[in-house]
Amino acid sequence: MKAKELRLKDDKQLKDELIGLMRERFNLRMQRGVGQLAKTDQLGKIKRDIARIKTILNERLKSNAKG
Repeated sequence: MKAKELRLKDDKQLKDELIGLMRERFNLRMQRGVGQLAKTDQLGKIKRDIARIKTILNERLKSNAKG
């Protein structure tokens, strides 16, 4: 998911997306643990998407605090 797409969403949508990605990351970690993870690159992609969402939410929080 691209940062431009994420910036168009409001905070509620971003938080919902974040929760979904965290659940997916958990499921992928469990699959990796039992040796069933077929696409190992998915875990890295999910982690980067989570970081992007957290960064955008944090930027918005800081800009609201200043203004």
